[in-house]
Amino acid sequence: MTASPRANNFDALRLLAAATVIFSHSFLIAEGNDHREPLIVMSGNQSIFGLAGVFVFFAISGFLVTQSYEATRAPLAFLAKRALRIFPGLFVALVVSGFVLAPLVSTLPLAEYFRRPEPWRYVFWNMLLDLRQHELPRTMFVNNPVGLEINGSLWTLRYEVEMYLMVLVLGVARLLILPVMLGLLALGLACIYFPSLDVLGGWGWTLSFFASGMILYRLRDTRILDARIALAALVALILTVRFGGFIQFFSLTGCYLAIFLALDRRLPVIPAARFGDLSYGLYIYGWPSEQAVIWALGGHAAWWQVSGLGLLLAGVMAFLSWHLIERPALSLKQGSSRPAHRIGLVRPSTSLRFAQDEDVS
Repeated sequence: MTASPRANNFDALRLLAAATVIFSHSFLIAEGNDHREPLIVMSGNQSIFGLAGVFVFFAISGFLVTQSYEATRAPLAFLAKRALRIFPGLFVALVVSGFVLAPLVSTLPLAEYFRRPEPWRYVFWNMLLDLRQHELPRTMFVNNPVGLEINGSLWTLRYEVEMYLMVLVLGVARLLILPVMLGLLALGLACIYFPSLDVLGGWGWTLSFFASGMILYRLRDTRILDARIALAALVALILTVRFGGFIQFFSLTGCYLAIFLALDRRLPVIPAARFGDLSYGLYIYGWPSEQAVIWALGGHAAWWQVSGLGLLLAGVMAFLSWHLIERPALSLKQGSSRPAHRIGLVRPSTSLRFAQDEDVS
């Protein structure tokens, strides 16, 4: 017996992760700093909730992208799938930010704004996942340290794509095996602990979270995803909030919990994709939506106003992005009409197997 391709909670967890990013950024945008963000306060300045949401994104991506490669096997088809997932939606978001939102906010006359090279450079460089152009001429949303930033969420996309390329290289080399994945986890943890490994940049710093998802995918047919281990991971996560090591150990605690919650069949499946797969759109439109909100409110608003109205606006943009841009682009994937690749999660009490759409990551 096989469950439906979405008989899991990956969609719900990704929506939650995107919402936490918007929630956390509301403090930064409304107040110019994140000193009052709840996880910052609770953890003694270790992390914001939004960063934990990013880690969850990477873990889920590690699980699903590894699955996608093994279902595809053809390198060019795999690259096409990943590119169609990231770049069409990103391109439109950049155009909307650079040529619709920013001209409304800029103090320059429209004709002069459009003659400037920065908006064009903004779209060009950010499509290459290069953030060198991250401000636009005479465009300030709010008078604080992040008021000039057009989209502060895009920094993760470069590392996400680098992870895709890593999976491709390992797959072609037939190295998508557990020992290599464990080595990547160890390297990622070392990059967080040792400043000397900063030479690996953001790829190294985010590696352990992605590798955690890869490992749990490889072990999905074992009893690794167990409620008792999940409880221990939860306790450990809470202890790191109180005593330190939150980021250092999140790949072993929070990432494990995310995959467990996504696949544990004793939990009800939340129909989070009822209106479309909106998590990516929420992520790329969240920051500019919140900037638009605080600008529209005259540059002065409480964090909860920025968060609530920003989430609402980003939700509308994500809905339009999914139905007008992302879903049509994803329909171009080769073999998109064939049945989804099946992944298994064997529980002690059941032999049912879960199926997961390989193309939703």
